[in-house]
Formats: sequence, structure tokens, C-alpha cells
Amino acid sequence: MNKIVKLTLGVLATAAVVACNQQGETKATNPAAPAATSSTEVKQEKIVYVNSDSLSEQYQYFKDIRAKLEAKVKKAQTDLQSKSQAYQREVADYQQKAGTMSATDRQATEERLVRRQQELQRLDQNASQSIAQDENTEFNKVYTSITDYLKKHAEENGYKFVLTYSKTNPAVLYADPNADITKSVIGELNKEYKATQAAEKK
Repeated sequence: MNKIVKLTLGVLATAAVVACNQQGETKATNPAAPAATSSTEVKQEKIVYVNSDSLSEQYQYFKDIRAKLEAKVKKAQTDLQSKSQAYQREVADYQQKAGTMSATDRQATEERLVRRQQELQRLDQNASQSIAQDENTEFNKVYTSITDYLKKHAEENGYKFVLTYSKTNPAVLYADPNADITKSVIGELNKEYKATQAAEKK
């Protein structure tokens, strides 16, 4: 694949040189005009990249949000488990007493247990939806904080592109380590986040 890319770039570069030469030859038809000089000027765009794996592991805001969401998941699981265990005890108690209960009492108890089961299912669904919404909202905030900083950083340093790289999803097959700005980006993001946290506590 690299050979094909290099070959293609070579053909394009050759075509550009030929085009410039042709233009030069056309202008040189006038004997009084100085000889045309063909030159190709390649403008190098500054392209850098950030390792998204390192961002998720070392950006403190990202870590705090993840810990916050994990705590919410754990609390929801604990609450549901407690209610589920209470429900199971009610079912076990009913099964023990069912033989001595009247038909009317059995029907009423069974209907109540069915309602309890449905309530537990609703609680489970609501908790899952709430956590999913919080996750989407919070991680959008993290994403915005990163992109806002990178936009400012790119403008200050003249970067035309800031790519992202991940070992688990490598869209970039190779990148020059000298173009890796992950460490400096994480340092500045953590610095800004720390300042924001300090300001909120005042």
C-alpha cells in the first residue's frame, strides 16, 4: 500500500513539474523575455496527533467523570439488589404460607407480587436510561473541553490538523513520534481543569 501511495504521489509531482515546464515554454516564445524558470514550491502543513488512550487514562477531568459514573452505577446496582432481595423474601414467605391462605388472600398476594416485580423492572430500566443519559452528557462535556483546547492550541502553533490515534482503533497506521503532542496537551488540559476546580470552590 505504501508503494502505491508513493508511486501516486510521484506521478502527481511529475505532472506538476511538466505543467510548470509547459507554462514556462509558452512564456518563453517571446525572444525579448527572460528565460522562464520552473520551480515547484511544496507547502508543508503542520500535522500533529494526540493519543486518545493516554487522554482517557491521564486527563483528570476524564478520570473524575468516569469515577462519578461508576459510583452512580454501583449505587443503582446496590439499590436494585436490595429491593430484589426483599422481593425474593416476600415470594419465599408467600410460598410457605400459600397452603394456609384463603383463595382470596392468595390472589391478592400474587397480584401484589406481580406489581412488585413490574416495579423492579421499571426501576432497572429507568436506572439504565438515566445512567446512559448522564454518560452521554458528561462525556460530551469532556469532548468539548478537549476540542476547545485543541482549537486554541492549533491556532497558537499553526497546526492545520490535529489527528487522534488509538491502539484499539488505529485509523493512523504510522505517525512520526515527533508529531505526538499528547503529553503537552494532557499537561495543559489538567492545568486548566485544576484552575477551573479551584475557581468553583471559591
